[in-house]
Amino acid sequence: VQLVESGGGLVQPGGSLRLSCVASGFTFSSSAMSWARQAPGKGLEWVSRIYSNGDTSYANSMKGRFTISRDNSKNTVYLQMNSLKPEDTAVYYCAVGNYRGPRGQGTQVTVSS
Repeated sequence: VQLVESGGGLVQPGGSLRLSCVASGFTFSSSAMSWARQAPGKGLEWVSRIYSNGDTSYANSMKGRFTISRDNSKNTVYLQMNSLKPEDTAVYYCAVGNYRGPRGQGTQVTVSS
């Protein structure tokens, strides 16, 4: 399993970012995929999940701001993040299946003015 996240960076409060995660080494199209994040000094937090049939779920604090999607032709899962807040600052990871499953190296998102 290999997962490579990208798209993080520094953004002002209220701004947007789109994270990408390219997957390989397993049957992506039949796998649920999750996004998780870890803020400095805090534990791993579940963000969102997308199932193989396209159904999605979100943590309450992300509902209405974040959108997860997938492109099975590109073995890629995305996380569109809008209306970002300073408390969204974290390293964001994608994972296979459950958010505690195999993860990539992460991509840093910093929300600051």
